[in-house]
Amino acid sequence: MTLKEKCPILHFGDLGDERGKLVVIEGAQAIPFDIKRVFYIYDSDSEVVRGQHANRESEFVLINVAGHSKVRITDGKEEFVVSLDKPMMGVYIPKMIWKDMYEFSSDSVLLVLASTHYDGGEYIRDYDEYLEEMK
Repeated sequence: MTLKEKCPILHFGDLGDERGKLVVIEGAQAIPFDIKRVFYIYDSDSEVVRGQHANRESEFVLINVAGHSKVRITDGKEEFVVSLDKPMMGVYIPKMIWKDMYEFSSDSVLLVLASTHYDGGEYIRDYDEYLEEMK
């Protein structure tokens, strides 16, 4: 299975009408896990790099609900970049995948859905350590 197959782009239904847009995202349906944690990143700029880690236990879906940003995804062998620029699309990131979020537009709001509650001990924040664990 390729890295792009492991980390698919997800497309959510746009249920809006003349009154405005509406996107519904439900855990274990549109998202491949039960959602345990939700957070968002905003007020970053084009020079900021966020993420820069992998997680041993957590799965994520990243969605830019406003503005745009990019996500570099790698498993140490393959790498690709996703441009998140539509509020009805996201990218799934499973366990043990390295991610860097960057090139945030000034109006970017990056919503993150997570499969676990926060546990700082499951984060791998050193890329060399990550590569060693992936061997």
